[in-house]
Amino acid sequence: MDVSRARALSRRLTGPLTASVCCAALLSGCEGPTAPEEAASGTKDGASATQDVPGGRPAVAPRSANDLQNDYLRVIRDVLPSVVQIQAGNELGSGVVYDDKGHIVTNAHVVGNEKRFHVTTAGSEATFTATLVSSYPEQDLAVVKLDKVPHGLKAASFGDSEKVEVGQIVLAMGSPLGLSSSVTQGIVSATGRTVSEGQGGGGTGATIANMVQTSAAINPGNSGGALVNLDGQVIGIPTLAATDPQLGGSAAPGIGFAIPASMVKTIAGQIVKYGKVVDSGRAALGITGRTVVDSAYQPAGVAVAEVKAGGAADRAGIRVGDIITRLGGTGITTITSLSEALAADRPGQRTTVTFTRDGARRTVAVTLGEQ
Repeated sequence: MDVSRARALSRRLTGPLTASVCCAALLSGCEGPTAPEEAASGTKDGASATQDVPGGRPAVAPRSANDLQNDYLRVIRDVLPSVVQIQAGNELGSGVVYDDKGHIVTNAHVVGNEKRFHVTTAGSEATFTATLVSSYPEQDLAVVKLDKVPHGLKAASFGDSEKVEVGQIVLAMGSPLGLSSSVTQGIVSATGRTVSEGQGGGGTGATIANMVQTSAAINPGNSGGALVNLDGQVIGIPTLAATDPQLGGSAAPGIGFAIPASMVKTIAGQIVKYGKVVDSGRAALGITGRTVVDSAYQPAGVAVAEVKAGGAADRAGIRVGDIITRLGGTGITTITSLSEALAADRPGQRTTVTFTRDGARRTVAVTLGEQ
């Protein structure tokens, strides 16, 4: 399936992307509440109230629509002030306030090649300037820092990715199509997705593991915003939406992807502390390769074009010209499938690489390096 990133443009969609999932969707316009009322108290996260009945047995009182609406309003009131609009050159995207020192986490494709930005906070017409701290395109994440921290700036609370469950109600907050402070709602559709984005249309070409799939609408400009649960915790950064190649890249609504909060905290935390990523946690084979095709012009493996000296492939005896067809138990047909297989592994992990050399099939043991 091809996936296209929820591009940080107010008027332009991106090109196709690919993902290791069997579904497709595209960016679709939607806006949500921008000035929530004060929320009344109610039961939390789908919990039901109980009352006593004759015989001493508790009866479960069904949760009312007002209870759920009040939860929405409470979450929007609590989290939306931490979601900002970012202008990078002529392009618009979103960001999430990471701490009270003015650090804002967003997507690498939102900042692009820019170093200076204009940031607008929710519910404010004031614009603040910000400077790039560091961008990490390999995970499509970046951190910018406000030059002057405005009074009352509120950092978001990031949740535990391990506790994200399919079926949870979530809200996506950002600036789709330049409509700042917009909110859409949906559920967590799946977890653990590995998605690869293309390099066209400003894409980073990143392969991102363990993404959260959601039915909440993710549109151009939502990139870098917040995917939030009903506890008011950011569980992901909306980054990609899908297109259906069989329909000419037209929309198949309801399939978007967010970088999990655990990875956001890992990458953003290092950038804030060190000014760069010092430990990616991503496995590497230590090669440069290209997709090759067979006699039927179908993808058939990855030809090794360069081997990094001292890298995992070099230590295993892999040479330029070898054609990799399998990593561990995963078949490899394209450079994207190799990236996705590596994304599921860890540095230092022992695995095998199967390749052909001069028409002969070989398998060697490999200890993966770090990207």
